[in-house]
Amino acid sequence: MYTESIVEEATLEWFAELGFGVLHGPDIDPESDAPERAGFGDVVLRGRLEDALARLNTDIPPASLEDVVRKLTVTEFPNLIENNRAFHRFVTDGVPVEIHDGRDAPHQTARLFDLDNPDNNDWLVVNQFTVKEGQGQARRPDVVVFVNGLPLAVIELKNIADPNATVLSAFKQFQTYKQDIPGLFTFNEALLVSDGQDARIGTLTANMEWFLPWRTVDGTTVAPKGQAALETVIRGVFDRRWFLDYIRHFIVFEDDGATIVKKMAGYHQYHAVNKAVDCAVRATSAGGDQKAGVIWHTQGSGKSLSMAFFAGKIMQHPDMGNPTIVVLTDRNDLDGQLHNNFHLAKDVLREPPEQADSREDLRGLLSARESGGVIFTTVQKFLTEDRGRHPELSDRRNIICIADEAHRSQYDMIDGVARRIREALPKATFIGFTGTPISLTGKITTQVFGDYIDVYDIQRAVEDGATVRIY
Repeated sequence: MYTESIVEEATLEWFAELGFGVLHGPDIDPESDAPERAGFGDVVLRGRLEDALARLNTDIPPASLEDVVRKLTVTEFPNLIENNRAFHRFVTDGVPVEIHDGRDAPHQTARLFDLDNPDNNDWLVVNQFTVKEGQGQARRPDVVVFVNGLPLAVIELKNIADPNATVLSAFKQFQTYKQDIPGLFTFNEALLVSDGQDARIGTLTANMEWFLPWRTVDGTTVAPKGQAALETVIRGVFDRRWFLDYIRHFIVFEDDGATIVKKMAGYHQYHAVNKAVDCAVRATSAGGDQKAGVIWHTQGSGKSLSMAFFAGKIMQHPDMGNPTIVVLTDRNDLDGQLHNNFHLAKDVLREPPEQADSREDLRGLLSARESGGVIFTTVQKFLTEDRGRHPELSDRRNIICIADEAHRSQYDMIDGVARRIREALPKATFIGFTGTPISLTGKITTQVFGDYIDVYDIQRAVEDGATVRIY
């Protein structure tokens, strides 16, 4: 018999193979012989959290670390998504604390995780984890994923043999959980639903259509649709080498002032961006050729968000020395649209993007800064009035130019705008993004930008979901 318990046991085994500890929920409940929770409303494994904080923040005294625990476990906002966003900032930026022992630097930042050394964290999965808040009904999610005692992911499983137990019913179960036990989801970075065959991953704000498959483990081999889907997403997302990198660089809260939408990268975006970062670091090095390459992801697959994820990660890379990002478009409407998309994703950039209003404004923004910044401009602003040589604006190597729909404007290296841009920024590195098929753009883009970094064509997009939407 193919039952839900078999799927759950397999899930725990896969996590164990990834190096996670595995515990049965009732064995650490408040009423157990070895409790790790004071009450059923406690969703943080406090002992593990305190041990991790002490291990990762040896320069912060215990009293101040107690304040970190308090900040994590006392919610600040009246709604779940605001609290979740606040926690995510603690994940990426650390928790600010004050130290009252007379030292010269009373303001410190406590780390929740060792983001650079995965083995220096506490990894645990717990099945049948009962949670009860106040007078509400007790709920028991199937599997909860903890890192350093914090419940970062929840998995809901259904029985494929039951025609009424589908990934959709698992998704609906999450909506009930969010209403009844919101405290568990304050710390959530990923939700996973599966019936053992189909498996989908999404965020707190995602509708079912935005719960998406994860079809690769290593970013190279793509599993056929439906083949070992649950195992693929567990190994592909929760591998300890990748999970903290994923939640640090590939989750964004888009806030338009009225609504906050939490989005996460699809598998093709995650691996393409990481490849692109490696290529850009190589291209900007002393012996680099200034050609990072081209990402071709079919239209509708989230190209603008991929560009934002790339910009956010390359700006934090230790070898880049706080680079300046220049985003190039060839039309005013696209410049405004892409700037707006980046502005919505400003959390992942760590700073708001700027938009050059004129040719003079562009030159001022580029020549005046020595590092940092995200600048949007149309390529036409690099043209000179007499079509003569463009004056040099910066000779820094850590300038990354991101060309949107690169094939349309970046091909004339003899007497066109592409040449002028390179005269203005002679040591900048260029990376191209395009949604147009390689067969139409290959020769142009590879000559100017270098080899293809990653390809996500329409066939794969359709296999991942006919709507071809990824976040």
